[in-house]
Amino acid sequence: MGRVSSLVIGLMACLMAASVHGEDPYVFYTWNVTYGTVAPLGVEQQGILINGLFPGPEINCTSNNNIVVNVFNFLDEPLLFTWNGIQHRKNSWQDGTLGAQCPILPGTNYTYHFQVKDQIGSYFYYPSIGMHRAVGGFGGLRIYSRLLIPVPYADPADEFWVLIGDWYGKTHQTLRQFLDSGRSIGRPSGVHINGKNGGLEPAYTMEPGKTYKYRICNVGTKNSLNFRIQGHPLKLVEMEGSHVVQNIYNSLDVHVGQCFSVLVTADQEPKDYYMVASTRFTKKTLGATRIIRYSNGVAPASPELPPSPEGWAWSLNQFRSFRWNLTASAARPNPQGSYHYGQINITRTIKLVNTLSRSGGKLRYGLNGVSHLDNETPFKLAEYYGVSDKVFQYNLISDDPNSLIGDLTLASNVITANFRDFIEVIFENPTKVPQSYNLDGYSFFAVAIEPGKWSPEKRKNYNLLDAVSRHTIQVFPKSWAAIMLTFDNAGMWNLRSELGENRYLGQQLYVSVLSPNRSLRDEYNLPDTQLLCGIVKDMPKPPPYSS
Repeated sequence: MGRVSSLVIGLMACLMAASVHGEDPYVFYTWNVTYGTVAPLGVEQQGILINGLFPGPEINCTSNNNIVVNVFNFLDEPLLFTWNGIQHRKNSWQDGTLGAQCPILPGTNYTYHFQVKDQIGSYFYYPSIGMHRAVGGFGGLRIYSRLLIPVPYADPADEFWVLIGDWYGKTHQTLRQFLDSGRSIGRPSGVHINGKNGGLEPAYTMEPGKTYKYRICNVGTKNSLNFRIQGHPLKLVEMEGSHVVQNIYNSLDVHVGQCFSVLVTADQEPKDYYMVASTRFTKKTLGATRIIRYSNGVAPASPELPPSPEGWAWSLNQFRSFRWNLTASAARPNPQGSYHYGQINITRTIKLVNTLSRSGGKLRYGLNGVSHLDNETPFKLAEYYGVSDKVFQYNLISDDPNSLIGDLTLASNVITANFRDFIEVIFENPTKVPQSYNLDGYSFFAVAIEPGKWSPEKRKNYNLLDAVSRHTIQVFPKSWAAIMLTFDNAGMWNLRSELGENRYLGQQLYVSVLSPNRSLRDEYNLPDTQLLCGIVKDMPKPPPYSS
């Protein structure tokens, strides 16, 4: 072959290679989910382990990585995992909730495949069916920024997970039986930090003069927790995927489902110090401690623990103090605050009021008068196969509920939203108990949190520049919270109370966001490996979306 021909073929090969866009890197995990013995409060009980670990193994990845998790269910019950805060762009098939997926049956496996598209930060995963999360199966999920994207603080010497939560000391079957019988699960028995309640062995060791990142998540079932480190201030640098203005806090209230990243510098006397997590808004304060040790430490930790703050007003004011870092890049090389949200017209306002009922002697929770029930056929599959009318009815609730909501209606609670509409959601909490909500599939902007009842006139109190992009929102007693978001992610998405009892007993709904074009540009097709169940199990597969 002549030199010219070789050059032509080489040039063609280069052009062909340049025209093919390689996929983002893959990260693979295999999980064996089993029962095992755990003892967060010192008393052995049955818990849920992943690969023999409690808490479960970390998912460690970088923005835009593809995550593949092959889950083998060795429990005696159906199982699903949800990935708290992961948006699953165009891919609610992997969300891990009963409205979007069929459960993984005992003795079988399922492989999750999702991309952490344009996300960074600290998150966690957990089993989403029944009361599984109350006994384990949870773990940390960290997403690093890509190397070329600047981070607004120096690399820490090391990073540490701090998974905190309340603990009931009962099996998940017992807790479920309480709820099925119409009873509350009551108060927890204690609190854990990374699956332990105390001890003098160090959870982590720090070298003097170095700075460390602590990724703190409340993986519990019911209670907000205050976290603090004896003698060490906490510099907040990230929450739920957003870089924030780096304020200093002596302690942080971490509500159920929330995650914070803080920097801690080892600049104190070289000895041991306590990490402390304790319940908030409870008559009796429960707590847990773990030791942090200096590598050259020569003395035990002081028995005098830093006090917990009091009252929910303190917590509300701290929540308001969080500020988005408008100059920092997030997962992309553009400032987090470069979008002009204040100039977008609100196309719809949805007000959600949480209520409870003890009709017939059985406790139920609901939103706008409907207490949610799951169905044997996931709502997303029913839509895809064109049989939703045989499974559920859309929009049983109104956007502006009557102030006097009567007895709860038990039904599948699915509302619709127009693709790419900009929507305001008002969470109103008329009870004396704090509430915490999560909306899968989206980041939203908390623009106001205030006592009392919401009214349109109170929009003047909104301040988008003071908002923080997040996926969990706290609603304080006798208060309301307003968020704004764009429903730009097609799919079937779960909006739920993060409180395990409330969610199980109906305080949740699903938002169906359909692409009008049924296009792969907006949503992925049903994966070939997706589990099928309910009335669609033996139906012929619908034609795929067009490109």
